[in-house]
Amino acid sequence: MSEKIKWIQNSMVKQNGIGASTELFNKMAIEKAINFHRTFPDYQPTPLRELSKLANNLGVGGIYVKDESYRFGLNAFKALGGSYAIGRYLAKRLNKDISELPFEVLTSPEVKEQLGDITFATTTDGNHGRGIAWTARQLRQKSVVYMPKGSSQYRLERIRSEGAEAEITDMNYDDAVRMTAVEAEKHGWVVVQDTSWEGYEEIPSWIMQGYGTMAAESIEQLNNLGIEKPTHIFVQAGVGALAGSVQGYFASLFKEGRPETVIVEADQADCLYKSALAADGRPRVVGGDMATVMAGLACGEPNLIGWNILRDYSDVFVSCPDWVAAKGMRVLANPLLGDPKVISGESGAVTAGLLSTLMIDEGLKEAREALHLDEKSQILLFNTEGNTDPFKYRSIVWDGELPSAGR
Repeated sequence: MSEKIKWIQNSMVKQNGIGASTELFNKMAIEKAINFHRTFPDYQPTPLRELSKLANNLGVGGIYVKDESYRFGLNAFKALGGSYAIGRYLAKRLNKDISELPFEVLTSPEVKEQLGDITFATTTDGNHGRGIAWTARQLRQKSVVYMPKGSSQYRLERIRSEGAEAEITDMNYDDAVRMTAVEAEKHGWVVVQDTSWEGYEEIPSWIMQGYGTMAAESIEQLNNLGIEKPTHIFVQAGVGALAGSVQGYFASLFKEGRPETVIVEADQADCLYKSALAADGRPRVVGGDMATVMAGLACGEPNLIGWNILRDYSDVFVSCPDWVAAKGMRVLANPLLGDPKVISGESGAVTAGLLSTLMIDEGLKEAREALHLDEKSQILLFNTEGNTDPFKYRSIVWDGELPSAGR
């Protein structure tokens, strides 16, 4: 297994902006999602952490980390997508607009009586499944959650604690998704999955719009710091639903003036990087075990909605070995004096690890130059999860698993 960071400039990017439609993620669509989330009793914008000492140390203008470890008390951003998709699904069943169904109405006995019993089913490495289980419990509905082989027992128990029927399968993520779809068809369950395939696009598009709440909050928080927009965004990708949502929102908002975007994957599941390498516009698939510490990114088949947007608007695709995520976890957990501490899990920290390496590694000088990273760059990162598996977190941050020194 290569221990090197691999990158490629996107030769398919549509510089004139005439690419795949970003209509799904325009300001009005994302405002609808954020207005829905604002009705939740636990809603508050997650913090945007300014790492000015790290920025100075790396020779860039600013580094800002949107810290999703605080979202709804669930330690990850995923509930934004699952809750909004379920809300939209129920609104459609009730023949209402989502704006007529704030949280208190959606969770009312009257609405439950109208809807009857529904079971929501999903596949997850942990965070998405917990968000689905949490939402289903709030609505007094059921959930069934399947996890790919190698999933964390701790994350499984957290999902079960939300009332879900959950188990770890002996399949990889993409095969478990297919199995979930078959089981749902058999039992009449509703699949809530953030990957899309032919004939299954509506719910994934709602999930992606739900993720837009995070992007919308971040731009407002940057504006409050006097920054009109980031010059660069580094965003991690599994199937590409989150990355596509973030890219779609900023491309819709800023058109040709959009920030330069870096899509970051685990090297064991780098389907988007391989798709960019092929450069023919068609998505590529990665199979096998996808044994990476970045469990949230261990997905080998791109979300087609996300891929079309990433193909047309992203600037660079990067494939990262596990040590990059481990380095990011340590950098964020042990900040330079004066910077705030950020607790980040494996999938949340890979962008911080990449940026910290990219700015100092002479072997990546060409990538720095391709991205025009310099002392004026204002860089936005997304910490998509906290220590959702505290045992793995301590193994890396305390005990030195996956050292980055000497790479």
